[in-house]
Amino acid sequence: MGAGVPAAVEEELEFEVPYYFRYYRSGRVERLSGTTTVPPSLDPSTGVESRDAIIDPSTNVSARLYLPRSNSSAGKLPILLYFHGGGFCIESAASPNYHRHLNTLSSLTPIIAISVNYRLAPEHRLPAAYDDAWAAIQWVLSQADPWVAQFGDLNRMFVAGDSAGGNIAHQLVMRAGAVGLRVKGMALVHPFFWGSAPVGLEPGDEEFRVRMNRRWWFMCPGAVGLDDPRWNPTAETSPSLAGLGCERVLVTVADKDYLKYRGKEYYEMLKTSGWKGVAEFVETPAAVHVFHLQYPESEIAAKKIRVLADFFGRE
Repeated sequence: MGAGVPAAVEEELEFEVPYYFRYYRSGRVERLSGTTTVPPSLDPSTGVESRDAIIDPSTNVSARLYLPRSNSSAGKLPILLYFHGGGFCIESAASPNYHRHLNTLSSLTPIIAISVNYRLAPEHRLPAAYDDAWAAIQWVLSQADPWVAQFGDLNRMFVAGDSAGGNIAHQLVMRAGAVGLRVKGMALVHPFFWGSAPVGLEPGDEEFRVRMNRRWWFMCPGAVGLDDPRWNPTAETSPSLAGLGCERVLVTVADKDYLKYRGKEYYEMLKTSGWKGVAEFVETPAAVHVFHLQYPESEIAAKKIRVLADFFGRE
């Protein structure tokens, strides 16, 4: 407890996102999930080697890098800059699900994967994660890391993320486009977007939407409304998707995920925006949000990984 602060005040709950975290007025954060981590390693099943590296010492932002076994014979490899999900507030690049996912994806493509350990809310509220994403792509482009410098092909760089990570990926590629930087492609996996009015058959229950809206205001206190472009990139007031700084886009959604309607709208608006690129859309039937991370041994998860590997592996 803080010095001179009564226990009753110290432990007074200010905000809670069920299953994610509790935030107390003292500033203490109690995370309710997504805290388990695993160390980098040489993965025996895929032959992929991983290690951690610091991206920005001033913020302690880091990344976990994955190098597939085939690097010695395949020459330069494409590069994947990946952002994990977790509602901007839980999980990490070292989470078991993401470590397994990036090992598999790195091996199948093959690709050098860089999973960014961006700062989390509520200790670091948005736009901290967006700033960390920008720092990460600058770090990759600088070739400061020996794996990137020796084995990476900067002309085949991809940006991807699931859920909140998809939100971050979109913001990063929009920012890249604004300064004339283009990457090869972007994959949005069940992206976490929202807005003031329901889209499609998205839940319209007032209580549910109030909870979602309060969560957004708490995560991004500087937001300019519920249709802030960081929350709703398809709003009329958001910058045109024609500004995306990439050549190809893959949007994937899951049939039983209410976020799928935002993903579909994003894809449809991208196609009519005037953006000069190729857009692809994949919906997995009878599947839930980030099913490929929750049930990695399932047949539909294996199919989903192959879709991603194919997208990243194409010239």
